[in-house]
Amino acid sequence: MSTPESPERVALVTGGGSGIGREICRALARAGRKVAVADIQNGGMAETVAQITAADGVALAVPMDITSADAVASGVARINDALGPVDILVNCAGWDELMPFLSTDEDFWERVIDINFKGALRTTHACLPPMIESGWGRVINISSDAARVGSSMEAVYSGAKGAVISFSKTMAREMAKKGVTVNVVCPGPTATPLLDGIVNASDDGEKVINAMARAVPMKRVGEPHEVASAVAYFASEEAGYVTGQTLSVSGGLTMS
Repeated sequence: MSTPESPERVALVTGGGSGIGREICRALARAGRKVAVADIQNGGMAETVAQITAADGVALAVPMDITSADAVASGVARINDALGPVDILVNCAGWDELMPFLSTDEDFWERVIDINFKGALRTTHACLPPMIESGWGRVINISSDAARVGSSMEAVYSGAKGAVISFSKTMAREMAKKGVTVNVVCPGPTATPLLDGIVNASDDGEKVINAMARAVPMKRVGEPHEVASAVAYFASEEAGYVTGQTLSVSGGLTMS
């Protein structure tokens, strides 16, 4: 239920059908937000919506391919009609495959950049105008610690996620007088379907995951709900004086 300290606002979360995105949707719903769950996986969206509504929250499934400007515009229009203008945008959708840079090609580069960077450009471009008009908004972009320290076998992904951080800082400056904050959350290795897929595609998945855990000072990978709590803070009323920040949720992997 919403409270005077936490007004009922509309949140759009891309990649909300599983993993970190699902936990973000659940966290925002617990804070009294009406949540638009956007994804390309219908089953995952439906499950996230079901979990939220079972807990007396408000959620709407919104099929959305963030690589298409038309699909983003259509999805945002649907949210506006069903729930109202988007007040909180969380760009969580992402994709990658582990491989050496010299084994990648132009098609791979385009897909990684289109999903991980340009997708955030499209949704932000679509959602900012009503935030500016109302004088209140929150944009939280999910980057990665790979963008902050580099990550072997993820050269293009690291670059795209680095672009998300730079873009977010610039938008924070442009929006500073508009009542809209823009911040970044950088997960470290986190137990998600994306990580499972990357590990399963490798020749020695157990070795990969163990190496990830060993690199983290806390000696474990993160859980999606731990990332979601950071997003919920940036989306809150209380975080109105916090903008242009990059917060790692990585068990100490990044300390800066």
